[in-house]
Amino acid sequence: MLLVDPLTAVATAVQRAGIIPDAIPADLKIPFIPEALLVVRWPTGKEAILGNTLTTIDTADEPAVSFSPMQSFAAATDIGYTLVMTDPDAPSRSDPKMGQSLAPLGGDGSQGAGALTALDTGDLSARVTRAATTPYYPPAPSRGTGPHRYVFLLYQEPSVDLTIPTHAHEYKSGSNDRAKWNVASFAEQYGLKLVGVNYVVVRGDE
Repeated sequence: MLLVDPLTAVATAVQRAGIIPDAIPADLKIPFIPEALLVVRWPTGKEAILGNTLTTIDTADEPAVSFSPMQSFAAATDIGYTLVMTDPDAPSRSDPKMGQSLAPLGGDGSQGAGALTALDTGDLSARVTRAATTPYYPPAPSRGTGPHRYVFLLYQEPSVDLTIPTHAHEYKSGSNDRAKWNVASFAEQYGLKLVGVNYVVVRGDE
């Protein structure tokens, strides 16, 4: 039996699910190569497992996030992370005219957990070091719109002092402000490198 390493499984899953190119552009200057296993777990005990199907009840409250670096990361004092959740299927996968829908988690969208946390202490939980730019908006696909992919993207920041100006679009929290948001443009603007991906599928009521 041929065993697939976890990072290869991530890369294969996002290709097969169409997350590349729907949420991750296929023509990135630096192609996406997973470097960390991203774990997203809700208080209900449900977890994101590369496309498993959950309900709106399962995902109603903000999840806990952890990750395990699988490549050679910089020292903990030199690294920070930005975590984003996006829905590329708004209002539906067949008609994604409002996607991507933004729901970043963590400070400035940041998670301050580095190699020291993961490798030296055994504590893989991300430490939120700055207030979130946008609060958690749980998956809430509209009735009759079918399954939506809710994609979690973990980015490595170029420096620990990354800040997003308070007037930036990402601070706006209205539903119209979150629609038609482009995560790739956001990442390019702030020099973010994609290192981890996970996702779940949530279906709207029929």
